[in-house]
Amino acid sequence: MGSSSAAVQAVVLLWLAVVFRARPVEALAANWGTRARHPLPGDITVRLLKDNGFDKAKLFEADPAALQALGHSGIQVMLGLPNELLASVAGNVAAAEQWVQQNVSNYVSKYGVDIRYVAVGNEPFLKSYKGMFEAATLPAVQNVQAALVKAGLARQVRITVPINADVYESLDGRPSSGDFRPDITTLMTNLVRFLLDSGGVLAINIYPFLSLDADANFPRDYAYFPAPGAPPSQASVQDGNVLYTNVFDANYDTLIAALEKHGLGNITVVVGEIGWPTDGDANANVASAQRFNQGLFDRIVAGKGTPRRPQMPDVYVFALLDEDNKSVDPGNFERHWGVFNYDGSPKYPLSLASGRAIVPAKGVKYLSKQWCVLRSDASPTDPAVVGAVGYACQFADCTSLSPGSSCGSLDVRGNISYAFNQFFQSASQQKGSCAFNNLAVITTTDPSQGTCRFRIEIDPGRRDRTHGNSDSAAARAAVAWGAVVLLALLAIVAV
Repeated sequence: MGSSSAAVQAVVLLWLAVVFRARPVEALAANWGTRARHPLPGDITVRLLKDNGFDKAKLFEADPAALQALGHSGIQVMLGLPNELLASVAGNVAAAEQWVQQNVSNYVSKYGVDIRYVAVGNEPFLKSYKGMFEAATLPAVQNVQAALVKAGLARQVRITVPINADVYESLDGRPSSGDFRPDITTLMTNLVRFLLDSGGVLAINIYPFLSLDADANFPRDYAYFPAPGAPPSQASVQDGNVLYTNVFDANYDTLIAALEKHGLGNITVVVGEIGWPTDGDANANVASAQRFNQGLFDRIVAGKGTPRRPQMPDVYVFALLDEDNKSVDPGNFERHWGVFNYDGSPKYPLSLASGRAIVPAKGVKYLSKQWCVLRSDASPTDPAVVGAVGYACQFADCTSLSPGSSCGSLDVRGNISYAFNQFFQSASQQKGSCAFNNLAVITTTDPSQGTCRFRIEIDPGRRDRTHGNSDSAAARAAVAWGAVVLLALLAIVAV
């Protein structure tokens, strides 16, 4: 009997070893945005996630290529229901049932996607929305929950609502004084109470970068996680016996204090978005992003939470990849939040789970090694140049030409060539896409200069064409940015 017990014990220990090897405690989570003109193929992206220790992914919408690639991958998925669908889902439970059937049940049963959360809306209570989604959010949450129950998925798939930090405030700056904005206090308490009663969670998006970028006098060190042994920022906040040394801890705990104030402190709060961009703005650069994200990953791996929630919650890093087709309404940095470049190559060294170094995507295929540039015999002052650059930047991403950005120090010829090449690559190097009234020429010599990388696009043969070319906001932003480039170019040429 002793030998039998020993054998059973050995089997149990072996089983536990397998389980814990398969599910490391240092697992990471990331936002996978799909607003790219040449998206990294789904299978390559999933492998990129797994190779770097990410076992959770958040999608902002039910992207077919991404969801199919996530099937049977072992990656847990948070699936977004976009704000533009809130009204229809809120007004009709049948619409909620149809959305759940098409985008949750279908991918769970047919493709084996491990969907764990549905994120109903995205920051629907932002002040800038002027109340547009406030009336629809809670009814939409209730209808989606009812639809999940009807589909038999309510135990597996839980509800959340990602909120922005502007839904709560602290009048004296101390986290313990946190409360919800007066105009939405009732709405927030009703929403969170429903999430609690239905087994859901609350998601908060926290962006220290935006705090720094919005205020030139914001204490820079306070935006980052302090390095071990480093003195705390002079901007640290003393709150009773607790010293808050960084924005993240103070921001997160302000929300927790607000929840506790209304008897809702038992709700699980995950971090839906947090990160640092690398381009499109003077504060968005590789050095700052590396500093912030390494500090963040170190905290995640160590499991170190905040003073009010000592255990680190699930944290979805924003973002996995750059997206060159996103709206730039918030700023030109909006297309550059990725830890990885558009092609899955790391932007900077990072140490992730278990001390492993970040690794690039494997199996990426590129277009031919050629670029489109201004002809050497063409004059930057040619009257046709301004229109050509404006056209290029209307349909391609020129945000890296922003002042203080990676390509912001190019001379006028470099600016023009960069715009031409962005259009050429965006058009998949198609014949005629490097013409520009005979101002441009194709070259096989890489024109990249310093920090400015002239990209070669991913081979569209590996692209899933279910992605739309653009949403209306992105299209408007592209036109607006084209106008900005035109004005800037005119100023340069005038000099």
